[in-house]
Amino acid sequence: MEPNLDNPDYARLAWRRYRRIFGFVGLLSLTSAIVAVVALYIAIGEFQLHASIAMAIGVGLSILLGGALMGLVFLSSGTGHDERSRDATERKKD
Repeated sequence: MEPNLDNPDYARLAWRRYRRIFGFVGLLSLTSAIVAVVALYIAIGEFQLHASIAMAIGVGLSILLGGALMGLVFLSSGTGHDERSRDATERKKD
């Protein structure tokens, strides 16, 4: 199977792999947000509900964003997009 998103079978496989990676990142994000709130509670004691919600959202979304972008890097590299863009750039220079 040629590593190219123009091939429908390979595209299905690549996107399934990306969704699996993103699922793991989602679990990691949720776990990290809970650990961060619990750690802050242990460190400083009781605090406002709004602060814990804001911190959980901030930690969770930061990890989700990083994971989504890293997954897209893996998807791009694994499907040959990086090589094709490099080839196109080299052809423009020549």
